Parts: sequence; C-alpha cells; structure tokens
Amino acid sequence: MPRLKVLPHAELCPQGAELEAPSGVSILDTLLANHIEIEHACEKSCACTTCHVIVRAGIESLDAAEEKEEDMLDKAWGLEANSRLGCQAKVRGTDLTIEIPRYTINYAKEAAHK
Repeated sequence: MPRLKVLPHAELCPQGAELEAPSGVSILDTLLANHIEIEHACEKSCACTTCHVIVRAGIESLDAAEEKEEDMLDKAWGLEANSRLGCQAKVRGTDLTIEIPRYTINYAKEAAHK
C-alpha cells in the first residue's frame, strides 16, 4: 500500500506523519481518516481551496488536475506548480510527500469573524 508522508504543520500535524494511503482514496480523505483535520469548507465538492496541499514528491503518479480544480487552485494562498486540492487528488500506487500550507482562504470562516 502506498504511503503518504505529511511534512510537519505547526497546528494540524506538528510532528509530521507517515500514513498508509489506500489507492483510489483522496489525499483529503486519507488525512481525515488519520485524524489530521485539514479544512474542507465545501465538503469535498471542489468549490473552495481550504484543502489545498503541495505535493513535494510523487506528483507524477497523480491524475492530472481537471479544469475545475485548476480554476479553484488559482485562488489558493501560496499556490505552487505542484499544488493540488486534497479532495480531488487521489492516491495511486506511488508514495507521496505533501505539505499543508500554513494558511488557507476560507471565506465562510472569515465572514463569521467580522
């Protein structure tokens, strides 16, 4: 089974983690199943960028992002060439290393705090 290595994130995963990642399951679902509570404000419908991750190794094993995901990624904080939405990127047969960006853009959450 492929492994998903999560680089340390100060709030969500301070020590980092190495997780079993079933093929065909999204990065987001793998994180959530392992109690790494990454935001997913749109409930996995590819309508926000709160589950944005940066794939540091293994990106070539992922299916290409569809146009809808690409359009959403354009709005993500800290966008990089190897950025993906965790809800859309499904693990395949290769190990992945990901970084969870320090910030997300969550319009619903920000509006609630105004």
